[in-house]
Amino acid sequence: MVRKIEGILTGYAQKLTLVDPIFRLLTSLIFIIGGLGHFFRPEEMLPRMEESPWRDTIHAIGDPLLLLWLSGAAFVVAGIGLALGWMTRLSALILFVTLIPVTITIHFAPGHMGPLFKNVAILGALFFLFVRGPGSYALDNRKG
Repeated sequence: MVRKIEGILTGYAQKLTLVDPIFRLLTSLIFIIGGLGHFFRPEEMLPRMEESPWRDTIHAIGDPLLLLWLSGAAFVVAGIGLALGWMTRLSALILFVTLIPVTITIHFAPGHMGPLFKNVAILGALFFLFVRGPGSYALDNRKG
């Protein structure tokens, strides 16, 4: 029975080209919405940075507000690129590289295991998109 279901789903997935843009869009939304929060809700995010066990490292790297804005800009711009399938591999790489320090400094702390593994799953999706590319219905696929 499992093989029959697998066969049906495999054949169906090969015909359903909307999976690619839906996957890119759903993956990108957390970055676009979250990145906008870096600009419009810094009063909520800065205290989380201060509560981090890595706060001294964050301050050594730079001003927390500036780092928040830089990561927000990367999340929004690359998130939109990912959603549109424009410069998909570069967008996925930028998001991946930006998400790693955010994950380590904010979510790699006691009591943050849920957000930590959410980010690990998102890193997996970004890795998949980086390796696979944009798929169907992407600006990367334009001719010329």
